[in-house]
Amino acid sequence: MPTGEKIRVMIVDDVSETRENVRKLLQFESDVDVVGAARTGKEAIQLAQDLNPDVVLMDINMPDMDGISATEAIRAKQPAVQVVILSVQGDQNYMRRAMLAGARDFLTKPPLGDELISAIRRAGSMAQSEREKNAQVQAAPAASHVGAAVGYGSANGKVVTIYSPKGGTGCTTLAVNLALTLHNEDTRVALVDANLQFGDVAVFLNEQGKNTIVDLSPRAEELDPEIVEDVMLKHAASGMHILAAPSRPEYAERVTSSQFIKVLEYLRHLYAYIVVDTATLLTDVTLAAIDVSDVLVLVTTQDIPAIKNCRLFLDLSQTLGIERERILFVMNRFDKRINITPERVTENLKQEVVSVIPFDEQTVTKAVNRGVPFVLESRNQPAARGIFSLAESVRARVAAQESAEEPNRAMKR
Repeated sequence: MPTGEKIRVMIVDDVSETRENVRKLLQFESDVDVVGAARTGKEAIQLAQDLNPDVVLMDINMPDMDGISATEAIRAKQPAVQVVILSVQGDQNYMRRAMLAGARDFLTKPPLGDELISAIRRAGSMAQSEREKNAQVQAAPAASHVGAAVGYGSANGKVVTIYSPKGGTGCTTLAVNLALTLHNEDTRVALVDANLQFGDVAVFLNEQGKNTIVDLSPRAEELDPEIVEDVMLKHAASGMHILAAPSRPEYAERVTSSQFIKVLEYLRHLYAYIVVDTATLLTDVTLAAIDVSDVLVLVTTQDIPAIKNCRLFLDLSQTLGIERERILFVMNRFDKRINITPERVTENLKQEVVSVIPFDEQTVTKAVNRGVPFVLESRNQPAARGIFSLAESVRARVAAQESAEEPNRAMKR
């Protein structure tokens, strides 16, 4: 949250003792302000509209309307409000239903004090970033005018985020090679490592430097081309710019989702494409990257766990506000000897697999170990041809989006 501003919290629980216990727990936190409490789900929906809190602490089991239904109703009317579910039921089914309804977090009653405070702060930060993003959209005409005045381009750069809900599917390999394929003298590309704890983008490119995203995020409010140029690593072979992950896992906490969004939005002024590699866990930063993406490259393999997790993510995407048209579904490491085909996955998940990267272990492993991406040296190998096809799919999707937006721009003119 901005300096001096408190996180506005609303408590929803039908047990008065629970409401009071939570209130007492939070009264000692200088950055938290309990602005109200509701006893029922219906009362919570109305009170949320009246108070406009940042965070709602929501019980599940209530007499008139359960907390999951109330969460869905609040999020539908107030997308910036973040809901943290508190429930005595800790099973996965409740958790999944809560996330599908739009809950930001799920804690089992009674939550530990530190656990609850951390969840509130994460949700408060996301609420603030959502409101700032909405304000940026409303102020877009004025912002583009200011951008032209100070000498950098309009915010036309496209954010392409690479994500998989299953680890080990090759997201970093795809991100690095896709970024290099999109990059040329006329189309500048920035490659951003959003896996803040264990990011390997710089390693894949055999680049090292003292500067990382930790050096840029605290200055998110005052960025200019010179600051960005100083922090970015420059790939020696291609000239592509890289925003590396923190040098140590504990430094990840220094980058907030709000700062990360501001950095990405600024990079739109400087680069034609911003390719973002993400972590598997849906952290606040990963969610932020997904949220601002023009194109989301969703990665699966032929493994059943990877396909299952992609199905869960596609279910969740509706709640997250991700239009299916923004998603490019990709099958990596495709092996013809395995009878799980892209066509079968398309039919099963109701999302077309638009690009297939063939299994090419020798080429890929050699490239990673040498720090020389295979699209630079092995352009005729199957994996490289798959990446070129993926790049064309990204360009085509962006072009389709721009064509769809053109009538709206013409009307505004």
